[in-house]
Amino acid sequence: MKNLLRILLEGAYTNIKRIFFAADRVTDMELRKKILTGKVEPTPKVAETPCIGCGGCSNACPTGAIQMKDLEEPIEIAEGLIKRQIPTLDSEKCVYCYYCHDFCPLYALFGEPGTIHPNDVGIIEFDVKEAIEKPVKIPEEKLKFITQFLSDKSIIEREKTSRE
Repeated sequence: MKNLLRILLEGAYTNIKRIFFAADRVTDMELRKKILTGKVEPTPKVAETPCIGCGGCSNACPTGAIQMKDLEEPIEIAEGLIKRQIPTLDSEKCVYCYYCHDFCPLYALFGEPGTIHPNDVGIIEFDVKEAIEKPVKIPEEKLKFITQFLSDKSIIEREKTSRE
């Protein structure tokens, strides 16, 4: 126990020296300034533009780390297909299971990067409108697997009720 405490204190002391005095520096000066001023920007977790707002990621999340947030203005993705919500990810609740990414329809159905990722969503250059309008053959079992995570608030249910 005594050795463990010593290791923790030595590690904390070394990191303080690195951050405040640039001793044995492992970060560049720009990042150091951001750390000291509290201006470190987290990496984006959601690609809002290609996201279709289906809520599948939110439903697949076992810890409830993903909540759907209403958009100020609905966005028409394709004819009759309107996005009204986008996901937000609470990193403190996230356990990095990657269900959100793996059950994103863009990844699961089209093989494109999912529009949500617990670490960094990266840059997604995918034309959702083109993919949705272009006929694609998807096996029935894959559709059943994915649709189990789409809620009543999902894009599918909204479109059914808007047609009725």
